[in-house]
Amino acid sequence: MITSDRVQMFHDHVLVKEPGTTRPTPWHQDGPYYFVEGRQTVSFWSPVDPVKEASLRCVAGSHLWPREVLPTRWLAETAFFPDPDRYMPVPDPDAEGMNVLEWQMEPGDAVAFHFRTLHGARGNASAARRRAFSLRLVGDDARYVERPGRTSPPYPGHGMVAGQTLREDWFPFLL
Repeated sequence: MITSDRVQMFHDHVLVKEPGTTRPTPWHQDGPYYFVEGRQTVSFWSPVDPVKEASLRCVAGSHLWPREVLPTRWLAETAFFPDPDRYMPVPDPDAEGMNVLEWQMEPGDAVAFHFRTLHGARGNASAARRRAFSLRLVGDDARYVERPGRTSPPYPGHGMVAGQTLREDWFPFLL
């Protein structure tokens, strides 16, 4: 069991998928986009609206894969960083028969998953907007890492160096 004495906020955001959006959210892992690494990482996904068809989809066990999945720019479908040899290609979990988990959810429900969990979402064919709140938290072992390009979110001017814990004045402790 992995435990942490403290919980630090990394970032949050709201995700909106408008009615009739046919494009799915591409399969990805959160970790490769961020400038933080550690085993004690968790992403929360919580819908603000009832979700039937456009829910979060997670690949069971993908957080244990030996290499991270290549981060890509979703619209251009190009590599996010100039070093694709470091990463494994983005798989097609449905075509490859992977164990994909997804749930119908109501406001207030939440899914918690590791930064390295492969996840995505179907397009929103319904007539209703799908909004979700997402929160990213890290534990004691989280450290700043250099990436071969701009991260998302970028947080310019943070002044951290590789191996350092995240700045407490920018990333507050919640516990």
